[in-house]
Amino acid sequence: MMKDPVTISTGITYDRENIEKWIFSAKNNTCPVTKQSLITGIELTPNVTLRRFIQSWCTINASHGIERFPTPKPPVSKPQIIKLLKEAKSPMMQMKSLKTLRSIASENDANKRCMESAGAMEFLASIINNNNSNEVFEEEEEGFMSTKDEALSILYQLKLSEQGLKSLIMSGNGEFIESLTHVMQHGSYESRAYAVMLMKDMFEVSTPTLLLSLKQEFFTQVVQVLRDEISQKATKASLQVLVHACPFGRNRVKAAEAGAIRVLVDLLLDSSEKRVCELMLILLDQLCLSAEGRAELLNHPGGLAIVSKKILRVSKVGSERAIKILHSISKFSSTPSVVQEMLSLGVVAKLCLVLQVDCGSKSKERAREILKFHAKAWSNSPCIPNNLLSSYPF
Repeated sequence: MMKDPVTISTGITYDRENIEKWIFSAKNNTCPVTKQSLITGIELTPNVTLRRFIQSWCTINASHGIERFPTPKPPVSKPQIIKLLKEAKSPMMQMKSLKTLRSIASENDANKRCMESAGAMEFLASIINNNNSNEVFEEEEEGFMSTKDEALSILYQLKLSEQGLKSLIMSGNGEFIESLTHVMQHGSYESRAYAVMLMKDMFEVSTPTLLLSLKQEFFTQVVQVLRDEISQKATKASLQVLVHACPFGRNRVKAAEAGAIRVLVDLLLDSSEKRVCELMLILLDQLCLSAEGRAELLNHPGGLAIVSKKILRVSKVGSERAIKILHSISKFSSTPSVVQEMLSLGVVAKLCLVLQVDCGSKSKERAREILKFHAKAWSNSPCIPNNLLSSYPF
């Protein structure tokens, strides 16, 4: 039964909660019934007549245990948000106004979109960009909350549209990315988590131009968030940020120099969550495409052991990426000592097992190539006993 019937631009009426999920959460831009495209700046018009009919029916059937639901609270309007943003420009009123904005955003997705269209995103970003030392702090249950912390949490809570995220990226010629980097360096644990999670959303719609302009300090701070293990969400967001940034050679070098390899290997040792392990292996694969990344992995005492251990233990994606990492090492960094280490760790035995199970033709092809690289290295190396060669298929 509809509790808050609303009509969209195609003339069809839906219950507010359901159509908001369809439009805002599922990001659909068509009418579920007519399949017609919805106009930009979607407005949900309350169907007052239908709501009153439904409420009257509930009253008539009260004897059957049907309760009459109350008239829903009207949604926030754009003029209300604009008025609130004007009030928030006063230092004395800013924290109070921010708390009101947070409350409004938490009510429903329609409020979030209304706030975005009214200019809340730009206002909140301006607070985060402001590095003024005279920042207002207010005591909260868990400590002191600054206006910048509050603004950042609201901005993440808004779950901005794709266009909104792109506007943030383009604002101030990369100024906002630098502001988030500053938050990751100096902010509270909570703010650092919000910063990297918001950055993840931004990077999903970003252009190569932005990603290629990222500075070394950015990678240092994202890796530090990973190292500190602030929360599961922050860890996953940090990994996704780096995965988006590291298809580019220069960024791989910067991430390796920031210590990403050591942190990833250490985390991979204790991590059991499937998607997190996959992201770590995807990132290690990207980083090992650079000489610096491969050197860092080989310098870690447990690097090769942890990567090989994850083969056939995480998922098909995890196995593919772990094999690709070993392929990069074997192809470009296969010294006698590396070959000896792989042999002693049982890597070759694991690759022989890969050839016998169903793990994808690409993975099997790479496993065969790795074994060929090693067979060639073994045959030319006085360090490897010849009788070991007969144990393997090449």
